[in-house]
Amino acid sequence: MAQPPSVIMDESGEPNPYLLGVYAPVQDEITTADLKVIGEIPADLNGVYLRNGPNARFPMRGRYHWFDGDGMVHAMHFEDGRARYRNRYVRTKAYQAETDRSLWTGVMENPKGNPFGNTRGLNLKDSANTDLIYHRGKVLATWYLCGSPYQLDPLSLETLGVETFLDTLTGDFMAHPKVDERTGELFWFDYGPRPPYLRYGVVGAGGAVEHCVELDLPGARLPHDMSITENYAILMDLPLYQDMEAARQGRYKLTFNRELPSRFGVIPRRGTADQIRWFEARPCYIYHVINSWETGDEIILDVCRVSRPAPKGDGGPLARMISYLKLDARLYRYRFNLVTGQTSEGYVDGDHNTEFPSIDARLTGQRSRYSYNVSVMDADTNLFNGLVKYDNLTGAKQEYYYGDHRYGSEAPFAPRDGSTAEDDGYLVTFVTDEREGTSEVQILNATDITQGPLARVLLPQRVPLGFHATWVRADQYRNAEHAGGQHPDGRYRTTQDPAGPRNAAAGGQNRTAHSAGQNPAVENPGGHGNGRSGESA
Repeated sequence: MAQPPSVIMDESGEPNPYLLGVYAPVQDEITTADLKVIGEIPADLNGVYLRNGPNARFPMRGRYHWFDGDGMVHAMHFEDGRARYRNRYVRTKAYQAETDRSLWTGVMENPKGNPFGNTRGLNLKDSANTDLIYHRGKVLATWYLCGSPYQLDPLSLETLGVETFLDTLTGDFMAHPKVDERTGELFWFDYGPRPPYLRYGVVGAGGAVEHCVELDLPGARLPHDMSITENYAILMDLPLYQDMEAARQGRYKLTFNRELPSRFGVIPRRGTADQIRWFEARPCYIYHVINSWETGDEIILDVCRVSRPAPKGDGGPLARMISYLKLDARLYRYRFNLVTGQTSEGYVDGDHNTEFPSIDARLTGQRSRYSYNVSVMDADTNLFNGLVKYDNLTGAKQEYYYGDHRYGSEAPFAPRDGSTAEDDGYLVTFVTDEREGTSEVQILNATDITQGPLARVLLPQRVPLGFHATWVRADQYRNAEHAGGQHPDGRYRTTQDPAGPRNAAAGGQNRTAHSAGQNPAVENPGGHGNGRSGESA
């Protein structure tokens, strides 16, 4: 059994479940290819799986919220049937400022007195701990409240600084931008507590912001995601927002106003503010979009919809935080008729609580058939106990569960070399065993996830539960490397990290595990998890 981690607490003294057990931070940054494999890694799985998440370095000033932790990226690089693991903190400006203690309070405390915040005046620490997006040879680490996108090398995980898009980005950058691989464009927004409440922009294939427009909203909102189609972008005005009176008192409180509709703004990709069309729907909140596309006179938008996003019940700040964080979402479909202006909406699966969806990223903004979602366990905290594959053509769904006390991460679709279909490949996910304090990477056949893992790659340290993940294909970073032999910024790194791994808690102590290049051990992959398939409700 792995050694228990050192416990990082906050100043409240209360046991915070998001600092304990499967959420407890790890302090060591390591690189190793000396990994035991149960089963066999597919030879046509070539690329890198990266997952972001909060990982507090120091005890928190005040009370800790799960979203406060410093961004740490865990990555598994697959090449020719072998695997290499590494993890690194995102070296944000705040990370570099905090050398031996926390300088910031988090979202549960008054931010007055924090050293600095984002460009919109939100004085919280931008930890870049939320999502990872690949664009033009680099991975961008983002923050959920809109901050600076930090560039990471997809293989070494070296932080290359803030992405300014050739010095054209003004303001902040949202958590979940969308990349159209066909055009090379990146679509984003930012928002803030003062007008303009929402800005929408497009980064062109050349790497510069080529379009940016301010959009009028009735007040400050908290949009989290967006979507694109072949010709449009879709933005959201949802009736969940910060209580401004509480904000004036230095408190962070969210209000869900059921008297207001949800509104979806459809705007031409490079449209002006007067070209946006708003479609109304029943009140809700949406953390994550699955995909959208045009068909005839309509736009179809598939999402994970939360019908009751406000915290449930009373209690102290910790109890309210735990209640607010608990995901309760269902797969839902909107249809926006561009001729009549009408909205149709309804559940695709109204029974199963699923979130953190993934599709074949090559089909972003195009008609897609499959969605791969995490199954959210009925528990006090957010625990992902399995995966669900949805087929939106037939209505069928497949389910796979990791086994008792074993929890996974977002599982991006990883197309195999030469793939010809959007489930012709694999799902890759970190899985952590709560009882043993250990972690592994599981590789599943995306065509039939009920078969369970084709391979399990056992890791030398635990991977805390976290947020979003991405898959970068080998052809993507190889093409970036061959484009003049380097990234556009001239700092492309290969699989070796020249700076070496660092131990943030031990003043730079090296913890590398080197590989002699031998084939990893191979065993029978059985022993964990179960799967089943069936029809959706």
